[in-house]
Amino acid sequence: MVHIQNFTDASSLEPHWGYADRVVPCTNDAGSCKYLDVVYHSHDLGMLYSGIFWATIAGILFIWTLARRLAPSRRADEELLVPVRASSSPSQGGIERLKSALAAHSRRYLLPDFSRPIFGRTTRLQVLTLVVLTGYLAVWSFVGIVYNTWVTPVKKMPGVYNTRTSLGPWSDRVGTLAYALTPLSILLSSRESILSLVTGLPYQSFNFLHRWLGYIIVVQSTLHTIGWTIIEAKLYQPQPTVARDWIKQLYMIWGCVAMILLFLLFALSTPWAIRLTGYEFFRKSHYILAMVYIGACIGHWDKLSCYLVPALIVWFLDRGARLVRTAILHYTVLPGGEVAFGPAKASTTVFSDPNGDVVRLDFVHPHDAWAVGQHFYLCFPESSIWQSHPFTPLSLPIHDDVSCGVQHSYIFRAKGGETKKIAQLAAAKMQQAGGVTPLTSVILTGPYGEEITTHLTQDVNVLCIAGGTGITYVLPVLLGLAYQPRSVKRKVTLIWAVRQKADVAWVQPELDRVRQLAKSIDLTIRIFVTREAEGESSISEKSKYADHDFKSVSEPIVRSDQTPDSSSAASTSAAYPCCGPPSDSFAIQKTAIPASNPHDEPIHRHPDLSILVKDFIDETVCGRTTVYASGPGRMISELRSIVARSNDGSKVWNADERYDVSLVCDDRLEW
Repeated sequence: MVHIQNFTDASSLEPHWGYADRVVPCTNDAGSCKYLDVVYHSHDLGMLYSGIFWATIAGILFIWTLARRLAPSRRADEELLVPVRASSSPSQGGIERLKSALAAHSRRYLLPDFSRPIFGRTTRLQVLTLVVLTGYLAVWSFVGIVYNTWVTPVKKMPGVYNTRTSLGPWSDRVGTLAYALTPLSILLSSRESILSLVTGLPYQSFNFLHRWLGYIIVVQSTLHTIGWTIIEAKLYQPQPTVARDWIKQLYMIWGCVAMILLFLLFALSTPWAIRLTGYEFFRKSHYILAMVYIGACIGHWDKLSCYLVPALIVWFLDRGARLVRTAILHYTVLPGGEVAFGPAKASTTVFSDPNGDVVRLDFVHPHDAWAVGQHFYLCFPESSIWQSHPFTPLSLPIHDDVSCGVQHSYIFRAKGGETKKIAQLAAAKMQQAGGVTPLTSVILTGPYGEEITTHLTQDVNVLCIAGGTGITYVLPVLLGLAYQPRSVKRKVTLIWAVRQKADVAWVQPELDRVRQLAKSIDLTIRIFVTREAEGESSISEKSKYADHDFKSVSEPIVRSDQTPDSSSAASTSAAYPCCGPPSDSFAIQKTAIPASNPHDEPIHRHPDLSILVKDFIDETVCGRTTVYASGPGRMISELRSIVARSNDGSKVWNADERYDVSLVCDDRLEW
C-alpha cells in the first residue's frame, strides 16, 4: 500500500497493527481511496479474526483442562486405596454410564482409519478435527471483505488505468492467517509439548495435525503469492515497469526466499522423500529449514513478528528442555565433589536374523521410575551424537533400592542406519572380547508419552496384541498387572506374532517373570510364528494361573489344509510347576489360516485378529475391555476397525459394559 499513498505530503499517519501506516486524509482519486478503505478495514478484521482464532484454541484447552479436573476417569491406583469388594464389578452411576456410552459410540464411528491413500494411517477423529480446523480457517479467510473492482487512473499517464480488486485484501488475509498459524504448527511439533501437559495426550498424537497444518500454510502462502503476482504483474500499470520495480524490493526478495524454503520443507516432508533420504536427514533438515523460513518471513513482513517471534521462542524452549532432561539423567556428582557427564553402559545381546538382527540392551540407571507406556530417546555416542531414536522399555519401571536405579531393557531390529551400526559394533566387540557380553554407551532423553495403565481398574479386561518387537509396549502392562491385587473375573490375554520360533528368546526372561508373578491372573499367552518351516508355524500356550499351580490347557491343532473353526493357534497339553514351564517348552504348531484361503503359504500366515478379538470379548464375564497393541501400521489399522465394530453405545447404556472396548496403541512411524 506504500506505493499507492503519498507519504511526502501526508498531514498525519494512522497506525494499523501488522500493516503499513495509512495516510489520512486520503489524497488519491476516489476509486483508490475506496480501495484503501477496503484494504485497511479487511486487514484490521484479519488481525481480529486471528486473535479470535487463538482465543478459541485457548478456550478449548481451558475447557479441556477443566473437564479433566472436574470429571476425572476412575484410576487404578485410587481403587487400590479402598477395600476390594467380593461382589461383581461395581455398577456405574448415571453420569459415569453416560460418559462410557458416549465414548463407546464415538469409538464405533471415529476410531477406524479414513481415506488411507490421502491421510495415511489416521483415525476418523483426527481427520474430523482437521476438517473442522480447515472449515474454521476458510470462514475467516473470506468474511469481512468487500468484494468489488475499482478502475483508477495512473498519475501522469493519460489513458492508462490500474485495476484494483478485492484480490489484494483477500491475498493479505490468507497471508496473515499463514503467519498466525506458524506458532501453532511449532506447538504441535514440540516433544516437550505444552499441549500434552494441558490435554494429557501424548506429543506424537499431534503429528498428524502438525503435518496437515503445514500443508495448509503452504496453500495459504501459495495463494498469497499468486494473488499479489497477478496484481503487480497484470492489474497494475504500466507493465512491465511495475512488475520489475516490485520484484526488486527487499521485502519481495525475502518473500521469494521464504517461499523457496517453504516448498523445500513441503517436498522433503513427503513420504517418498523421507524414504529416499532417510528419517534422520528429514528431521535435521526440517529443523534448520523451518527456522530459516521463519527468519525469512520476518524479513518479508516484520510487522507481523508478533506471530513469528513466539514460534521461535517455543522452538528454542523445546530444545532447551530436552537438553535439561538429558543433563538431569546423566550428570552425576563424583566422590571428589566434581560433576561429570556419564552415559549409561548397556550390556548388548545380538540375535541373528536374516531379516535384520535384533539387538537387546540391558542396564540400570539411577533416576526416578517412569510410567508404563512411556518411552525414551536413545543416543549411541559410539556411533553418532547427532542421532537419537525413540524406544519403549520392556522392563517394569520399579526403582530398586539395592542398585539405586531402575532397570532398562530394550529390543530393536537393526534394519539399517544407526541401529545397524550398533548391531555391527556389538558383534565386533563380542568377537574381540572372546564372547564376553559387550557394553554399549547410551545417552537417555525422556521419558515421553502417556501413562497407559491408570484406567486399569479391577473390572477391566486386558487384551495385549503385539507384532515383532512391538512386544516391548505390552509386556510392562502384563508385568504391572501381576503386582495388582487378585481380580477373579478379569480376563487377560497376550497375542504375539513373530516370524520364527527363536524370536521368543528376545524377551524370554520377561515371559518367565510373567509366569512366576501372575498367579492371580487368568492369563492366556498365544504366540503365532508366521515365517517358519513346514511343521513349525505357530506357538500357543494357554496358561491358567491358580494360587499354587500352573496348567497348560490343550487346544486342537489346525493345519494349513484344514478349515479352522477360529483363527487361534494350538498347543499340546502339558502341566508344569507353579513357576511355569521352562523357557524351551513352547509347543510348536501350525498357524491357523482364514477359511477364505486355507492353502496359503506359511510366509503369508498371520492370526485372524477379527476372530481373536471377538472371541476374547465373548469370553469375558463382565466389565470393559482395553486392547493394547503395538506393531506394524497395517496391524494397527486393522485393530482400529475391529475395536470400533466391538463398541456399542446403546448396550453400554443398558449396563452391558462388555461392549465398551478401547484401543491403546503405539503407532509406529511408517514412511
